[in-house]
Amino acid sequence: MMRRRTTLLTGCTALALALGATACGGGPVSAGGGDKALSGQTVTVAGVWSGSEQKNFQKVLDAFTEKTGAKTQFVSTGDNVSTVVGSKIEGGNAPDVVMVPQVGVLNQFAQKGWLKPLSPAAQRTVDAGYAPVWKKYGSVDGTLYGLYFKAAHKSTVWYSPDALAQAGVKPPKTYDELLKAGHTVSDSGLAAFAVAGQDGWTLTDWFENIYLSQAGPEKYDALAAHKLTWTDTSVVKALTTLGKLFEDKQLIAGGQNGALNTDFPGSVEKVFGPKPQAGMVYEGDFVAGVAHDQYGKEIGKDADFFPFPAVGGGTAPVVSGGDAAVVLKDGKNAGAGMKLVEYLATPEAAAVWAKAGGFLSPNRKLSLTAYGDDVTRATAKSLVGAGDSVRFDMSDQAPAAFGGTKGTGEWKLLQDFLRDPSDPKGTAAKLEAAAAKAYRN
Repeated sequence: MMRRRTTLLTGCTALALALGATACGGGPVSAGGGDKALSGQTVTVAGVWSGSEQKNFQKVLDAFTEKTGAKTQFVSTGDNVSTVVGSKIEGGNAPDVVMVPQVGVLNQFAQKGWLKPLSPAAQRTVDAGYAPVWKKYGSVDGTLYGLYFKAAHKSTVWYSPDALAQAGVKPPKTYDELLKAGHTVSDSGLAAFAVAGQDGWTLTDWFENIYLSQAGPEKYDALAAHKLTWTDTSVVKALTTLGKLFEDKQLIAGGQNGALNTDFPGSVEKVFGPKPQAGMVYEGDFVAGVAHDQYGKEIGKDADFFPFPAVGGGTAPVVSGGDAAVVLKDGKNAGAGMKLVEYLATPEAAAVWAKAGGFLSPNRKLSLTAYGDDVTRATAKSLVGAGDSVRFDMSDQAPAAFGGTKGTGEWKLLQDFLRDPSDPKGTAAKLEAAAAKAYRN
């Protein structure tokens, strides 16, 4: 079964919520008056969201309806956005707007000629409110097609304040300090980290944060585009650094076998559930949603985060992901769809979901006061403050055969490396062979 990495990412909180949790407060926010110029039209929007995320996005769509008079219809695509949207286009039933969770899919849609360039109004709003890097990730061959409405901050290490306090540990500033702190935590009776090795995408995130900090943004970009081979010494060095964690059974809850049998929700449970087994779990800001909604943790008190620490004298990394709104040429109401994207580009639209919780916006025009708690505000400030140093998840930029498919490519090879991290150079060679095959395809 194919699983796209960001689809899993954006669906993680939804998965927890689908098990019976509720969203973090908030209700519909009025978008204000409008001339109802789009009355009588219906905008169809497709995206991966379900559960709480779909519910909260619907609040944004309802605010658009209140403002313009246009009705909206959301269609949840499940994991494989590309296949679902392609079949709808072929069947003459194309949605007007698609929320695309991968740079690679956005590129694919543009290259197939499915997309309308964003309107001048939308482009002006993007230029005014977004760091140029977000425009870059929404563009293909210099044309802007995608508006990044929802973002994820994937350089956050979440921890139990009680666990770190009992061990006498403070949030570390460097990767070496992180491993040292981990040993101190494990000496106090808990494993240091819960690692979700059953989900290969979490392992790509570990690698990407280490690589971005250690090798720097230029090499990160080159590797993401496969202009740099995976056999490069910088890759071997990053794998060696990651291997120091993977090979240390004292640091990982359940050791390597335990990690390989732990999925993402399970890794959060091991830190914040009723029977804690570890003090820390690395993953994106969406960890907070699971800790709060599934386990009743008060964010900032019972669950907190520190930035993924700097590696090897580099700068602390900021890796992100996100969902970009694109307009399909074949949509029956593509004109109204473009008006929706123009609305999504505004801080007014972002504020609706920010109030509801479980959301970060890359729009620097959105006031931090729109977020409902201090921890989310701090995460948003870090993401926006990183400006052009933000780098989009590398595996999401790759062909799905390499960076986004369960049981193959990068996901499987990093799981194999977790199982046996003794040969970083050999793993790099296998990664290069898989990448070369996928990028040629």
